[in-house]
Amino acid sequence: MLCTRLTNARFLTMDPDHPVAHDLGIRQGRIAGLDEAVTSLPAREVVDLQGATVLPGFIDAHVHLAWTGFKQNTPSIAGLTRVDDALAVVAEAVARTRAPGDWVSVAGYDQRALGRHLTAADLDRVGDGRKLYLLHDSGHGCVVNTAVLELLPAGTPHENGFLAERAMGAARALRLPYSQEDLAEAIGRAARTCLAEGVTACAEAGIGGTLFGHSPVELGAYQLARDKDLLPLRVQLMVSADRLRPVTAHESDGIPRALDLGLRTGLGDDRLSVGALKIWTDGGMMARTAALTSPYEGLDHAGQLQEDPEALTELIVDGHLAGWQLAVHAIGDRAADVTLDAIERAQRLRPRPEAHHRIEHAGLIRPDQLPRLARLGVSAVVQPSFLRYFGDDYASVMGADRAPWMYRGRAFLDHGIPLVGSSDRPVADGSPLRAVQFMVERASVSGQLIGPDEAVTVEQALHAYTVAGAHACHWEDRLGSLTPGKLADLVVLADDPRRVGTSRIGDIEVVETYVDGRPVRPRG
Repeated sequence: MLCTRLTNARFLTMDPDHPVAHDLGIRQGRIAGLDEAVTSLPAREVVDLQGATVLPGFIDAHVHLAWTGFKQNTPSIAGLTRVDDALAVVAEAVARTRAPGDWVSVAGYDQRALGRHLTAADLDRVGDGRKLYLLHDSGHGCVVNTAVLELLPAGTPHENGFLAERAMGAARALRLPYSQEDLAEAIGRAARTCLAEGVTACAEAGIGGTLFGHSPVELGAYQLARDKDLLPLRVQLMVSADRLRPVTAHESDGIPRALDLGLRTGLGDDRLSVGALKIWTDGGMMARTAALTSPYEGLDHAGQLQEDPEALTELIVDGHLAGWQLAVHAIGDRAADVTLDAIERAQRLRPRPEAHHRIEHAGLIRPDQLPRLARLGVSAVVQPSFLRYFGDDYASVMGADRAPWMYRGRAFLDHGIPLVGSSDRPVADGSPLRAVQFMVERASVSGQLIGPDEAVTVEQALHAYTVAGAHACHWEDRLGSLTPGKLADLVVLADDPRRVGTSRIGDIEVVETYVDGRPVRPRG
């Protein structure tokens, strides 16, 4: 007997052997069959979906759940265009703190909206003895006041209070970690937002690290969230590579560096598991720290690598030798060169074609780099919404020659490179449907077309958020398509993304989200 039969719907299965169905049966949390295989079977519950369109649950292959949850509850200056208005929000946050010496966090900082960077002197005017920390929306920088600068190690580089990359990490290290209880609550808030947008599985892009980690015991916070029933979707955890330590292991193991007890990709179950090793090679375009081979348009620098190339190569190779899947943050084309060189070296030393190594962002990929990506079997995990919301700015700092190479779509597919969709929430909007719309339109919010030759079809964009996402997370045997035997994770949509006008895709209503064959987001 079936637990549930869903009927009267258009099931877009993403399975080429049975691409469209009208009935789907669920038994013990898995897909039992489609159409005639289940139509006549008895079921405890039959749900009439009234002509809705059903897809596999969306997979967001690169998110920051804890950061998203905390940002939702943090005072924000997002959208403000006047410095005085931004400082007024900071002053209000200061007034709500209990005592001088407390830390005050403010979100939504982006110097581009304000016309200039805020400075330590600006913040000192409203700090009232508190330590002020305004995180840049990119996650790759922050601006702090003098009370924080005075606590930093001597020689920490900053520009009038703006700290980038590792200097930002030094400021973060001054603060106590978040508690596991607070982390679990933040994770739960972000998870509910994901479900509302049809996301049923995601990869958390870096726990425990200097740049994006929130606690040295952050994995335990995810376990706590699960124990407290705050984790209603599937989560795979990328571990920050700065947690690797030299180890003395048997020579035949060939493991120069590892996490404690040799922990690596694959530990866990269908709900919570350890995924890739997250390695940062450069910064971001928004903060102008992505590492390029030629300077930013109108600037006299080309961004920066997080370490010298030799150190980054050694880290990537050691992670590969230790058995990890690698998720390498590389936004600029210089960072991509370093990454590809290192992965090629690692695969020569110990071939692991099944590793499914990934480049996170792949924000600027030159034409000559595409064949190398394909040859190495590396997935490109892109964030389409970056160009939708930040594309006008990115295009201006890349210039006319390089702008068409940003956050590619068509070129990856034409070269046989897996194209994987993700959001990097909370850096950008997290809706997969709005991202799908951009992948087809290639238009920023202003209407500017950015790399229009990189546009893909609706079906290919949906593939990036289902089948390709599952492959990137080693979930291809259980998620990504509505195939009998796979887990019954589904998203019910009010309309078919293939049949509406492209400009309407992002506004399609998510009616219901199913995980393990059960609705987890009530209707209405």
